[in-house]
Amino acid sequence: MSKTETNKDISFDFDFLDKLVVGIGEVAQITNIPTRQIRYWEDKGIIVSLTEEEGKNRRYDYKNIKKMLLIKELLDEGYTLDASAEKIQKRMELIEETLTKLKKGSS
Repeated sequence: MSKTETNKDISFDFDFLDKLVVGIGEVAQITNIPTRQIRYWEDKGIIVSLTEEEGKNRRYDYKNIKKMLLIKELLDEGYTLDASAEKIQKRMELIEETLTKLKKGSS
């Protein structure tokens, strides 16, 4: 296997991650976070659904799912929701910067 093939095997499929959108029920199943808690976090402005119309099923992208998982991890470690959200915001900014650099490198 050539070096190019090896690098391709371990890289992220950024196109897939950009298109990934999952309903609230699926997110709850995947993350083990109750839908009620996800709605509460959204009401507090910690996460944002992609739903444009009231009454439609809430849908979330990869970025928000990752954010939910990180918040859950910090809550499990004893952080408050507000402290978790603040810490995650900083972490997500760092992740965004890193992914942007990786995207530029893989182009």
